[in-house]
Amino acid sequence: MEINDTIPDFELDATSGQRFRLSDCLGHPVVLYFYPKDDTPGCTDEGRQFTELHEAFAALGCTVWGLSRDSLASHEKFRAKMAFPFHLLSDPDEIACEIFGVMKLKNMYGKQVRGIERSTFLIDRHGRLAQAWRAVKVPEHAQRVLEAVQQLP
Repeated sequence: MEINDTIPDFELDATSGQRFRLSDCLGHPVVLYFYPKDDTPGCTDEGRQFTELHEAFAALGCTVWGLSRDSLASHEKFRAKMAFPFHLLSDPDEIACEIFGVMKLKNMYGKQVRGIERSTFLIDRHGRLAQAWRAVKVPEHAQRVLEAVQQLP
């Protein structure tokens, strides 16, 4: 996936109780942030950052969606616990993970495991990839994403 590539349409279950379809988002920018696991320290902190800036994203007409392979039930609990104002997408079959190439081998306690590499993608109002952040470090990441949204034409 390269900058300016059109993102293939996909559908996933969302905590909104409806199916998320990327094509339904045409006309406004979308932030998809991929994270490894619900209710873990880094993922919680990342969600908090997007929560703190949620109104600024919304003022720009941008929707934010968190995405992991966790179940919808796990997402519902995590979202409720953290009072996230945005919805979470469940990708247990790795549909979006495959499109965006976020599955990586990682070392966990000396063992190789396959999991999501923390990544964020900004999609413009035409459904094209505007910016990508891979191997994200959480501190101040959401602010950098907001600044990129502000620069969109």
